[in-house]
Amino acid sequence: MTGEPIIAFVFARGGSKGLPGKNVRPLAGVPLIGHAIRAALSTPGVSRCVVSTDDPEIAAVARALGAETPFVRPAELATDTAAEWLAWRHAIITLAEQGTPVGTFLSVPATAPLRAAEDVAACLAAYSEGDADIVITVTEAHRNPWFNMVRLDEAGNAELVMRPPVAITSRQAAPPVFDMTTVAYVANPAFVLNADGLFAGRVRAVVVPPERAIDIDTELDFRIAEQLIADRDAARDAERADEAIAEESG
Repeated sequence: MTGEPIIAFVFARGGSKGLPGKNVRPLAGVPLIGHAIRAALSTPGVSRCVVSTDDPEIAAVARALGAETPFVRPAELATDTAAEWLAWRHAIITLAEQGTPVGTFLSVPATAPLRAAEDVAACLAAYSEGDADIVITVTEAHRNPWFNMVRLDEAGNAELVMRPPVAITSRQAAPPVFDMTTVAYVANPAFVLNADGLFAGRVRAVVVPPERAIDIDTELDFRIAEQLIADRDAARDAERADEAIAEESG
C-alpha cells in the first residue's frame, strides 16, 4: 500500500428489484448499509468512508451513520445493468477532482453485513504484500462444476459443466472451487482506472467462512442473515453469562 490514504467506499444504488429498499432496511436494528459503514470506519488505517449512491434516502441514512456523500452517482451508473466497476472508476476520479487522491481503494459492499473485522483486515494485509492489483474474497462453493453442476442443451439433455478426465464419485474428490463473495475488495486505484475488469490483472483471494459471506439479494437472504445474527448474538450472550458465573464462583 502507498502512503496515501485508504479510503473505504460503499456502493449502494436505489431501485433494487430483488429486494426493494434493502440498503436502508433495518437488520438487527441497523439499516443494512450501516453494517458496511461501521465495518469501514472501524478498519485501522481507513481515513474516510464514502458512500456512492444515486438515492437521496440512502445518502441521508449514510450521513447519519457517519459516512460521507461528497457526490451523487450518475443515473447511468445506477441501473440494474450498469457495471459496478464503472461506479468504482467514477468514485476514484471524482474524489481526485475534489482534491483527495485515493491511495488504496477499499470497497465494503452493503450486501455482506455478517463480515468480520478480521476479513477486511485480511484483505488489506494481502494487498499490502504488493503482488496483487486487486484482492477479492471467496468462500468454498457448495456446488462443483466437476461433479454436480450441469448445463442443458436445447433438447433438455444434461452434461457436467466441466468434464473431468476421470470419473469423480464425490464432491470432496472434485477439484475445489470457490464462490466470489461481496465481503470486501481492495484494489490499486490505477488498476481500476485502466483495466477492463477485476480479472484483467493479478487477483489475490482471501477465503472467508460461509456464515460470514452471505450476500443479501433476496428476501430469503435477508431472513437467513437475521437468523445468523440472532444465533451469533445468543452465543455471545451465553458466553458472557458463563464468564460472569465463573467470576462470581472464583
